[in-house]
Amino acid sequence: MTNLSGRTALVTGSVQGIGLAVAKALAGAGARIALHGLPGEAQAPAALEAVRAAGAPEARFFGADLTDPEAIAAMMAEAEGWGGVDILINNAGIQITVSLEDADRATWDAIIAVNLSAAFHTMHAALPAMARRGYGRVVNIASVHGLVASVNKAPYVAAKHGLVGLSKVAALEYAAQGSRESGGITVNCIAPGWTETKLIEPQIEARAALHGGDREKGIADLLAEKQPSLRTSDPSEIGALALWLCDPVAHNVTGTTIPVDGGWTAQ
Repeated sequence: MTNLSGRTALVTGSVQGIGLAVAKALAGAGARIALHGLPGEAQAPAALEAVRAAGAPEARFFGADLTDPEAIAAMMAEAEGWGGVDILINNAGIQITVSLEDADRATWDAIIAVNLSAAFHTMHAALPAMARRGYGRVVNIASVHGLVASVNKAPYVAAKHGLVGLSKVAALEYAAQGSRESGGITVNCIAPGWTETKLIEPQIEARAALHGGDREKGIADLLAEKQPSLRTSDPSEIGALALWLCDPVAHNVTGTTIPVDGGWTAQ
């Protein structure tokens, strides 16, 4: 089993959904957990309790507005002072479904800031220190939309494609740092397909409305269109994959984007 005792993991957007599931998986392996959400996040106390119950020897909440580079810099400095960021999971994301014609500047700027620019700022702060320690893991939660496109998601698809490209460059620049024994530095993406989170709830509701409000039929309609397995993923499954990528045995797995999409991107 993966042993992350003595390691510290920062997971952005981690008070619910995929982020919390990843944080709990890392906590179960003994990592200290830095949770993140917006300042004053109401769900923070429950999330902290959840990761402690999962096995985290210590847990703290870091509130930062990811649209503000100065707030990100302050968070990263505070986390480094708390014990250093050995594992960085960039999970925070927002999505607004809108046509290219109707998308306004504010929508574009917000989605790019949270889904792409924030990852640049956290990686820029964390990777040099990881290199000095000889071990580091960056796992960026991208999306199938980092690999393929869908209509009415231009800002989101652009951000996720950018995140995949950013990760590849960082993986190359840090590939030779560390060693097999220390674990090395790796940068990878996980690309979930349909996963049961609040992020996709508006799309489920819209499809359900086409079926007289039947939620299950709405979900089936979504999956039949894109995901051949006809099964959604549970956030815990993303957490299990992220945990494996953080194991020292994964020292030569870098620059990859791993879909968890039921065959969506294989078509």
